[in-house]
Amino acid sequence: MAAPLVKVLVDAQLPKHLARWLAHEAGYDALHTLDLPEANHTPDGNINELSVRESRVVITKDADFVNTFILHGRPYKLRLVSTGNITTTELVALFRQHLPELTKALQWHSYLELSREQLVIHR
Repeated sequence: MAAPLVKVLVDAQLPKHLARWLAHEAGYDALHTLDLPEANHTPDGNINELSVRESRVVITKDADFVNTFILHGRPYKLRLVSTGNITTTELVALFRQHLPELTKALQWHSYLELSREQLVIHR
């Protein structure tokens, strides 16, 4: 049986190139906030609603999503990128390095954190 299609929404602080890479190289159904009607001005609440409605994992650097997730269970699932400043090339390399783990962990867990050093599964 094939793994379920991973649907993600990449938030504004991360490059659109990451969403394109996830779609073309990793086979994800990937959107970036730039793809939304309000683009990078889309309010967090609207991102959370879209995430829940379409079962999309929000990929973000924004700690506000962590608070909303812990307090209200929104977005649908969360992948926090806690690398600090990082080039797009380094970011894509980090995702490439951890992609099998990230994809598998999202089947069973709702909140993952990716730093330069490790992948943390928050329970």
